[in-house]
Amino acid sequence: MKFTLSDEQKAIARMVRELMDEQVSPRAAEIDEAGEFPVWVRDLFQRYDLFAAVVPEEYGGIDGCLLTQCVVMENVSRVCASSSMVVGNQSLGSAPIALAGTEEQKRHWLPLFATGEKLASFGLTEPGAGSDARALATRAVRVDGGWVLNGRKCFITHANVADVVVIFAKVRQGDDDHITAFLVETDRKGYTVDKIEHKMGLRGSPTCSLVLEDVWIPEQNILGDVGDGFKILADSLNKGRISVAAQSVGIAQGALEHSGRYATERVQFGRQLSRMPAVQQIVADMVTAVESARCLTWAAAYKYDTYAADMVRFSGMAKLYASDVAMRVTTDAVQIMGGYGYMADYPVERMMRDAKIFQIFEGTNQVQRLSVAREFFANV
Repeated sequence: MKFTLSDEQKAIARMVRELMDEQVSPRAAEIDEAGEFPVWVRDLFQRYDLFAAVVPEEYGGIDGCLLTQCVVMENVSRVCASSSMVVGNQSLGSAPIALAGTEEQKRHWLPLFATGEKLASFGLTEPGAGSDARALATRAVRVDGGWVLNGRKCFITHANVADVVVIFAKVRQGDDDHITAFLVETDRKGYTVDKIEHKMGLRGSPTCSLVLEDVWIPEQNILGDVGDGFKILADSLNKGRISVAAQSVGIAQGALEHSGRYATERVQFGRQLSRMPAVQQIVADMVTAVESARCLTWAAAYKYDTYAADMVRFSGMAKLYASDVAMRVTTDAVQIMGGYGYMADYPVERMMRDAKIFQIFEGTNQVQRLSVAREFFANV
């Protein structure tokens, strides 16, 4: 497996790191406090072509490698997790089209996603269907020339700013329901965002509830065939979990750096915190965990890029391990900084709040553990 970056990927990492340090870091707390989608971050990422990291090369992407996207995601979330969702949700929202779209659908949408001109979103979760995707209640009924959708979705990232949402709904055929994916432009009549959630973390990344009331879409807006929806969402989430792992590594790296600098500057009992054995032990565990999570994430990305047979297992392992590391490392960072770490004046407080959701979305870590174990025992 590949554990080194190409010269181009290293250059991208340096560029994104410098961009985030210079342009976003000074305003990261402002993004969190405002609790709104940071339009200026989208504009910034457009100017520097960061959206191109999430799209295949033939449709305007950089190189089509998930590892390259992971490099971008880590270096963005190292400074601001909310900003990482601007790119990360573009990846998840565009994945169903890249994986299952017709050539016409791909050529229409993917170049627009690569430039950031259009934003995509992923409409799966419902009040009664989270990890259990088969419990979807949203319905699609075929009519002359297209489909009519009715239902409710919740916890949909960027549903209020996206131009198109991939909506997963059930289609009745005979005695059975078949999960199917549809492209729903957000300016269609009957598409309504009825609530923007007030969240603990990722406050600069809007999470919405939406209502679909007799939303008509043309026949060509179906993705794949009737009944392909579960495979499309599963394939999309397998990619998305690796992206989430990279975001988690970035959050942990950022918290490690901030608390490390603090430990070298803070003097207690006549010496620097960084020279105290108790602090050194905590930091050693933090460093080891971050590097391990990065290696596992890169391995998962490599397996995705090379179509490895065990990619699904590695996707789940990377997501659950890296997000657990992010939660643990950010909590340790707050502990090292003591009372200052708990204050909003210092970024580790925000990072700890941001880290929690990464253990939950894209499939909870409890579900990931079941999936990893199932994959393992199936091949023993």
